[in-house]
Amino acid sequence: QVPLVESGGGLVQAGGSLRLSCVASGRTIRSYTMGWFRQAPGKEREFVACISWSWARTVYADSVKGRFTIARDDAKNTVYLQMTSLKPEDTAVYYCALDDSGSSRLKDGPAGYSDWGQGTQVTVSS
Repeated sequence: QVPLVESGGGLVQAGGSLRLSCVASGRTIRSYTMGWFRQAPGKEREFVACISWSWARTVYADSVKGRFTIARDDAKNTVYLQMTSLKPEDTAVYYCALDDSGSSRLKDGPAGYSDWGQGTQVTVSS
């Protein structure tokens, strides 16, 4: 298990921006694909974005493409999610996740990830 701690959530007006951070402690993330997921009340956890350990390849959900950017800083054991042009439908708890399989394949399902943070709340007001 890799402790993952998210931060940066909060309340923002529609059209605003937030940057989420996820720090892994006690273990490097250098060799692992990292992902962001979100879960709104009454809904299933859904994929947002992921970034591979090799070549930092990225994949985004269609709903956030062009608005969100995932990035990683392996020296800081940190992965980021820059969110812009936020919409009320982006309101959710956002979770950071790590895929410890070592595979370079990018996965968009929660089952593909082994370690999870506790989540950070993002609320977008209209």
